[in-house]
Amino acid sequence: MIDAIDRQILRIVQQDARISNAEIARQIGLAPSAVLERLRKLEEREVIQGYSTRIDPRQVGLGLTVFVSVRTSECGGGVEEALSAIPEVLEVHDVAGEDCYLIKVRTKDTEALGQLLREQIKLIPKVLGTRTTVVLQTFKETNALPLDRFADKSEAGQKRKVTAK
Repeated sequence: MIDAIDRQILRIVQQDARISNAEIARQIGLAPSAVLERLRKLEEREVIQGYSTRIDPRQVGLGLTVFVSVRTSECGGGVEEALSAIPEVLEVHDVAGEDCYLIKVRTKDTEALGQLLREQIKLIPKVLGTRTTVVLQTFKETNALPLDRFADKSEAGQKRKVTAK
């Protein structure tokens, strides 16, 4: 179970994964050793699944973002693994509705996108067709979860006590 202190730690490391344990401890009022132990347990339980760096895709030549709906003859059967193996495919989601998968793709431009669709995605067995939506502008893109919005009532009372110190 994740308590209010774990939630505070998670919120902090979501904002800055390079923050020191000492700084986390200072912000939440715990000893650095206690923060280290909590982080270790969160990692062991796979609540924290890794740390990453955000890179501006335009700065590295991947300025085109698209979402592709993929229709297949049947869901499963290795399609998700084949889609996941394509480096330009950043996300693969099994979805309800007419299509089986929704994928997020980043490429250099529309020419590279066309090549990707023709030479990789549409050649996957069981793929019947695709429908592509090109992103013109992105206003928000994050992996940070809204942790405070889903705290239970016992944590809310605990959080008030922790922040009242």
